[in-house]
Amino acid sequence: MRFIFKIILIAGLSYLFELFLPWWSVVIAAFLVNLWMPSKGFVDFLSGFLGVGLLWLIYAWLIDSDTASVLSARIAQLFNMPNASFMIAITGLVGGIAGGFAALSGSQFRRIFIKDEPKRGYYS
Repeated sequence: MRFIFKIILIAGLSYLFELFLPWWSVVIAAFLVNLWMPSKGFVDFLSGFLGVGLLWLIYAWLIDSDTASVLSARIAQLFNMPNASFMIAITGLVGGIAGGFAALSGSQFRRIFIKDEPKRGYYS
């Protein structure tokens, strides 16, 4: 449940940041969310990857459907890609990788500078 909440929070903050800031502000959103709510390493990466990747994939698909594939088809042709759908998938993958590494950086930053209290065990 916490994992899904993190994905939704990263996607929502990334969307809000992109309204007012440059494209790389999605990295700040993923970093801040995982700084606030860290998990284990791969889960952090996956939450950032899915949060930003799905946002960019859906947003690229919406732009593609609004423009009747004119823009994405021309960009795909410019980069010698087979079709516009491949271009949309690459967009989601690039966003996912950027978000994943930002989320992992936020989690590792917290582990370096903020010490969590150890959990009390049976003998302590």
